[in-house]
Amino acid sequence: MEPKLSLPDLLERVVAITRRAGDVVLEVYSTDFAVRGKDDASPVTEADERAEAIIVPALKALAPEIPVVAEEAVAAGDVPEVGRRFWLVDPLDGTKEFISRNGEFTVNIALVEDGKPVLGAVLAPALGRLFAGVVGSGAYVEDADGHRAITTRTTPAEGLTVVASRSHGDAAALDAFLAGRKVADLKNAGSSLKLCLVASGEADLYPRLGRTMEWDIAAGHAVLAAAGGKVMKLDGTPLTYGKPGFDNPHFYAAGHG
Repeated sequence: MEPKLSLPDLLERVVAITRRAGDVVLEVYSTDFAVRGKDDASPVTEADERAEAIIVPALKALAPEIPVVAEEAVAAGDVPEVGRRFWLVDPLDGTKEFISRNGEFTVNIALVEDGKPVLGAVLAPALGRLFAGVVGSGAYVEDADGHRAITTRTTPAEGLTVVASRSHGDAAALDAFLAGRKVADLKNAGSSLKLCLVASGEADLYPRLGRTMEWDIAAGHAVLAAAGGKVMKLDGTPLTYGKPGFDNPHFYAAGHG
């Protein structure tokens, strides 16, 4: 990385890479693309692979000394050693949303330092929404209404707006988690958009009571943390990154109360 490149300046470069990858994803989205199964039976498309083929070399050129952990490379057995700083890349989060063509899929790039995501960009190319942020410097969204700062909100008096997974829901577990909480609305959304909806004050709580990988959520976590929110394990301790196997425990994402 260039010696004097600040995290906000670095974010600008990352956003540009994210948008390039998003263009390729939309190219594939507009075609009659094929869907294949990976070794873990999860779906993968040409869009995942082409987007990653743009992102990984671009990050390595931008910061050669920072390892890149990318979903499709890891699936192929390419797992780099990570130190205190590394990138987490999900070239297409919400492949099921992509396949069902509901638009709720994202391109995700995050920088992790000392186990915490400090910079993130989440692009929903089909929706025309980009969320990005640097912890300590704030978060923003760019969409049809322009560029504006975002922050989490205080929970309204009428209760929580809860956002849940569209493709990976566990209704009984969600009901148990929400028991005793005042819930005004329950929304479903795909991919890491759920974290971004909490970051932008469009929702208050996102419980994830199913399996995720670190690259699924790191960029959204960074945006949420930059906007004033948090991601916690169910025992109330912060969710961290660089875990063996890059698997996440169950967690919840929340605004500031």
